[in-house]
Amino acid sequence: MNEAMRITGTEHWTTRDGGVRLFLWNKHAGDPATAAGRILFVHGSSMASQPTFDLHVPGRPDSSVMDYFAARGYDTWCVDMEGYGRSTKDRDNNASIAQGAGSPTLVERRKRLPEFRAKNRRPIDRKFVRSIFERDHPGTADDAVIEAFADAILKLDDSVPTGTYVDMCANLPVCDPEKITAPTLIMRGEYDGIASLSDLLKFFERLPNPDKQLTVMPGIAHASFHQKNYAICYHILASFFAQPAPVYRGPH
Repeated sequence: MNEAMRITGTEHWTTRDGGVRLFLWNKHAGDPATAAGRILFVHGSSMASQPTFDLHVPGRPDSSVMDYFAARGYDTWCVDMEGYGRSTKDRDNNASIAQGAGSPTLVERRKRLPEFRAKNRRPIDRKFVRSIFERDHPGTADDAVIEAFADAILKLDDSVPTGTYVDMCANLPVCDPEKITAPTLIMRGEYDGIASLSDLLKFFERLPNPDKQLTVMPGIAHASFHQKNYAICYHILASFFAQPAPVYRGPH
C-alpha cells in the first residue's frame, strides 16, 4: 500500500475453459464504486502484466502506471493471459492472438516462423528482455529500469507462448477494424519497430467511430511505459480517458 495516496492492491482469480485459472491484479485509491473510470491493462507477447503495469523503480516518479491512474481516481486492473505470469501455463496450446508491411522487427522474426510453429513456448532470459530496448533505438530507456523490468519478468517466467509471434508473423490482421465501434486511441512510439506507421494509418482509417485518435510518441521505442519519455505516454492516455463526451455529433 502507498500510505500517502492510500493506494491498495489486491489479487483476484477467475476461471475459464473448464479450469484454466487467470490472475488479475487490482489497484485503486478510496472506494472503487466511485471511481472516475475503470482501466484494464492487457500485456504484450513476451511478459506478464505486473512487470509491465506495476513496476516500481527507486527514484523514478510514477514508475507504476497503475499507481499513476489509481492516484487520479481510476480503478485499475491488469490480467495475466493464459500461459503468462501467475495464470495457468500447463495446457497444450500456444496462446495465439486470435501482413504487417514495413516492420523491420517482424521481417527478422518471420525468419524463425517454422521454429515458432513447431513448439508452444519459447525461452526468455535477461538478454532477450534487454533486446526489447536495444533492437529499435538504443538509449530510449534507462538501464536501471531495464534491469528492474527484467528482474520482475524473470521471477514469473522463463518461457512464454509462441502463438502471438506466429500471429504477428503470419496472421495479421487478427481483428477487423471495422468491427471496433468503441472510441479508440492508437499510440505508436516514434522508434517502435513492431508496427509501421503506414500499417497503423490504414487500420486507423477503417475504424468506424469518428471519436478516434492516432498519436506518435516522440523519443519512444517499444515498451512505452518503461521508456525515458514515459510521462508523455501517461499524459496522452490521461487526456483520452478524461475527454468530454461530444455535445454535437452531426447527422447519422
